[in-house]
Amino acid sequence: MPESPTETTFAHETAVPLLPCSTVQETLEFFQALGFEVTYQQKKPYLYLALRRNGFDVHFGKPPKGHDPSREDGGGCLVIVDTVAPYHAAFTRAMRAAYGKVLVTGRPRITRFRPGQSRFTLIDPSGNSLIFIQRDEPAELEYGGSKSLHGLAKALDNARILREFKNDDRAAFRAVKSGLRRHGPEAPAIDRALALAALIELSTALDERDGIDDWIQELETIPLTDAERLRVKSEPGGAEHREARPPRA
Repeated sequence: MPESPTETTFAHETAVPLLPCSTVQETLEFFQALGFEVTYQQKKPYLYLALRRNGFDVHFGKPPKGHDPSREDGGGCLVIVDTVAPYHAAFTRAMRAAYGKVLVTGRPRITRFRPGQSRFTLIDPSGNSLIFIQRDEPAELEYGGSKSLHGLAKALDNARILREFKNDDRAAFRAVKSGLRRHGPEAPAIDRALALAALIELSTALDERDGIDDWIQELETIPLTDAERLRVKSEPGGAEHREARPPRA
C-alpha cells in the first residue's frame, strides 16, 4: 500500500498563479520594469512565461478564447506579505524610472496607497489583478462604514472600503460626495478636510475634474492644526495627481 501522507510531506508545497497573457512583449516589459526576473520564456509552439521577484513567482499562458483585457477580469492572485507599504513604494519608484510617472490610470497601473492601508492592486497589460495584502489585515469588513463611526466619518470609512477593497473609485466618490452633502455642516473640521481631499483625489483618478478648483478653495478655508494639516497632506495624491494647496490655519 502507498505510504500515508505525513506533515513532512506537506511542508514544501508551493502554489504558483497561471494567468492569461494577451500581449507578450508588454507583459515582459511591465514586470521586468518592476524588478521581476524572467526565469522561463517560450512563445512557440505554446506560450508560456515564468517570472519571479524575490520569493514570488507568477506564470502566464495563452488566454482563453474571447478574452478581453479591457474587462480586467481575466485572472488574479493574492500575494500575502508581512508589510505591504514597501512593495507599493518599490513599484512606484520603478514605474517613475521606467515610464517617467506612476501609472495610476489605464492599463497597466497600480492602485493608490494611503498611510495605514493594508492592500493595493497591480493591474497588468492583460487585465490581470495581482493583489498585495498585508498578513495581519483585518478579516472582517464593515461595508457601509464602521458601525463605531457616525456621520461624515462613517461615509469616509465606507469610501475607504470601496476604494481599497473593491477598487471602485466611482462608488467611493459617490459615498464621499453624499456624506459631505448630508453631514458636512455639522462634521468636525478634519473630517470635512479629509472629505474634500478625497473628492479632489478621486475625481482626478476618474478624470472628471469638474469641481476640483472649488474643492481646493474650500479646503483652504478650513482651519486645521498642524497635525491635522499633515494628515490631510498625507492622503493619496502627491506627484501623481494635482495637489491641493495647504489649508490655512
